[in-house]
Amino acid sequence: MPRPIRVEFPGAVYHVMARGNERKDIFRDDRDRQRLLDALAATVEQFGLRVYAYCLMPNHYHLIVGTPRGNLSRAMAWLQTTYTTRFNARHRRRGHLFQGRFKAQLVEADEYGQWLVQYVHLNPVRPAQKGDPIAAERWGELARYAWSSHRDYGGWRKVSPSWLGLDWLAYWGRRGQAAQGAYRRTMRGAFGQAVKNPWEGLRRGLVLGGEELYARAHRLMQQKGGLEEARWTESEAVAAVRQRVRELVKAELDERVKLWARVRLGNERGIAVAREYGYRDGSGVTQVIKRLEATARLDESLSKKLNQLRELSRVKV
Repeated sequence: MPRPIRVEFPGAVYHVMARGNERKDIFRDDRDRQRLLDALAATVEQFGLRVYAYCLMPNHYHLIVGTPRGNLSRAMAWLQTTYTTRFNARHRRRGHLFQGRFKAQLVEADEYGQWLVQYVHLNPVRPAQKGDPIAAERWGELARYAWSSHRDYGGWRKVSPSWLGLDWLAYWGRRGQAAQGAYRRTMRGAFGQAVKNPWEGLRRGLVLGGEELYARAHRLMQQKGGLEEARWTESEAVAAVRQRVRELVKAELDERVKLWARVRLGNERGIAVAREYGYRDGSGVTQVIKRLEATARLDESLSKKLNQLRELSRVKV
């Protein structure tokens, strides 16, 4: 698996996520969860991070962090190594705990901050099936969830951790209690409806923001040069083809053709599009694609359609 592209500069803000190796749990009990938060507190002190929101799930975690010193990679490497060492010692195990390097998206705070806090905090109650509404009766469950900053934003926790910055409550109002009330109303309003996919506006898999932030990230990649710049350029080409394919099949009535085009031509992973089309996992998508290709070998009109899509999907970047 290629190493994720990193764009770092002082004052940058990121959404960070890391999963357990083989998607296994990274927390076995509340003592483990507290140890991760203790390590995060030490990371904040040592590397000067600003933590705006967090959520711990059984096999992964989410953070929204700012980097006044432009040192995200060093800080997160220290956090994960420290926690892994403590986890392994406690549970008498060896080896990797996390699935490769953490993922990080560069975020434009003022434009996406409010919405991103909601996304992170809704993790414990978000349905497994994307597009399904959050059950209204799960509101109490979220309000009681102890391992995120949701209770801090909503004013339910009497004393918040010293390392947690609640600056972003200002997106809901200028005054503490009024902002907390507005935040609670916003979160309550998310129940009974589907959660919007936060990453539809993600640019090149890395930047969630406007043209100015994207251009800055691009300039930094060019300055770095070498393999990193080459990978950025490659990611731009992949994203352009993927977008082109999606546009080509937008009006296509045959769902099988849509799946085939997005996976075969757009190089999207089967598991990434499975739930969007009502499949439990990527294997169902794979079977549909294989059957379609077998049918195309005997169906001249279908074969012609697939070949036309192949030709039209080839774009220059």
